[in-house]
Formats: sequence, C-alpha cells, structure tokens
Amino acid sequence: MPSSTHRPLILGSTSPYRRELLARLGLPFTTEAPRVDEAPQPGESPRKLALRLALAKARDVAARHPRAIVIGSDQVADLDGEPLGKPGTHERAVAQLRRMRGQTVIFQTALAVVCAEAGFEQTDLAAVEVLFRDLSDDEIERYLHTEQPYDCAGSAKSEGLGIALLDAIHNDDPTALVGLPLIRTARLLRAAGLTLP
Repeated sequence: MPSSTHRPLILGSTSPYRRELLARLGLPFTTEAPRVDEAPQPGESPRKLALRLALAKARDVAARHPRAIVIGSDQVADLDGEPLGKPGTHERAVAQLRRMRGQTVIFQTALAVVCAEAGFEQTDLAAVEVLFRDLSDDEIERYLHTEQPYDCAGSAKSEGLGIALLDAIHNDDPTALVGLPLIRTARLLRAAGLTLP
C-alpha cells in the first residue's frame, strides 16, 4: 500500500490499556468503540475467536471511517482449548482464577489493521504462555479485592498486581499480554503505509 501518512489512525477500542500502549508509538490517533457481538461461536477455538473479533472490530469502525487506518484487537485466555473472556463479576473472576491456578494459560492476543478505502486488511496473533502459581483461595480474594480486574481476560492484570499471581511468562512481544502487541502493531502499520518511528 502506498504512503498513508495523510490517513487518520483510529484505535477501534475503548480499552485504556490498549490506548496507553498505542500512545507509545508516538502517532496521533483517536479511539472509537466497535459495535461487535463478542460471544464465541459453537466449537470456536480461543485463537480463532480472538482473530475473528479483532478483525470484526477493525472492520466495524472502518466501515464508518473508510479513509482511516483502523486497529482492532482482542484477547482471549485459552485454558486447554477453552476460551476464558472478561469475567465481569467477582464471582466469575474467582472461578476463573481457581481453574487457572497451577496451570499454563495461553493468552491469545489478536490484531487487525484495516483501511476500507485502500482495500487493506491484515491480521496477526501473539500467543503468550503464562504459568500461574498454585494460588490459595485467600490469595485470589485479596488480589481481586485490591485489583478488581473484571475487565481483563482471565481476571489477571499483569501490568499491575496480577504479576504476583504468575510464575513465568513466555512470549516474543512484551506488550502482547497487556492487550496490544506493539511489535506486530508497528509491523502492520508500516505495511499499511505509515512511517515508524
């Protein structure tokens, strides 16, 4: 795609975590909430779910702003092939963390960049392996009351106190676990014609 420095950049997300990460690239951008049903389809793997939702979010916002370069992203916690999304409530967060204690969970963080006018559409995915400590019920309760990570896939906010729940993280993009893999984002934005840095 030819140079697109004149095109507006939109992050198709209201996540403060993704907004903060994208700001690190030093590009001017705005944010807009995508209107996408995030329910998994029957039998859909966490990886496919994350990729489908990232692309759907980018396409939804791009349909309203065809000149813009739009970033969509989604993260799904993958526990033995079962998708774990945002818990939303304390009770669901407790249940998620109890299931994940002592387990390796793969956080599937998908990314899509779309420019409708230019016919540009690319996706990528960063899989982050996370080994959870064998957490006690008291540790889970203390963590949840302190952090309240009910808007985070898998109930663990690694950029905050959630890091204390973990034994190890294995990945090739240190920002992927927070919700927007910046190495891949920069790669796709360059492919879309933006100049970085």
